[in-house]
Amino acid sequence: MTTAQTTAPTTPLTGGVRVGPAEIEDGADLWRIARGSGELDLNSPYSYLLWCRDFADTTAVARDATGRPVGFVTGYLRPDAPGTLFVWQVAVEDSHRGSGVAGALLDALSARVAAEHGLDRVEATVTPGNLASDRMFRSYARRHGAEVTREVLFPAASFPTAGHEAEVLYRIGPLDSAAL
Repeated sequence: MTTAQTTAPTTPLTGGVRVGPAEIEDGADLWRIARGSGELDLNSPYSYLLWCRDFADTTAVARDATGRPVGFVTGYLRPDAPGTLFVWQVAVEDSHRGSGVAGALLDALSARVAAEHGLDRVEATVTPGNLASDRMFRSYARRHGAEVTREVLFPAASFPTAGHEAEVLYRIGPLDSAAL
């Protein structure tokens, strides 16, 4: 476990947006952004605070020119596959959607994880109806010269409540850590 420092390097994007590591104080904003996405399974506010504490090294936050979080990607290194970054959630505020923030978040996070831990694969689950996530992960694979395979990880019947779509596992790789 590592907790990001406020002096950690950031990556500049257009419009004054910068991408850098998460800080514990970002938890409430991550919850707010996830809630506003309309797409994500919303976790408790407490879980986002814990995420920013315990998984800061596998989380990236996009901040506007004032430093306010406007997007994030959370992930973790799979315990049984330490070279695999599983992307848990990606969300961007409405005001910044369609400007490349989500892709930049994923690129910045995978580059940081590759440099700190090594990385040969990215995984994520996407529901069949989430076309924006499908496009984002396919675009990421193209940018990094990687293959994408898909298979149902959790069928709809696995969920305790009706109405949840299947979760399709996207496997992106192999990736070259040195090239990220």
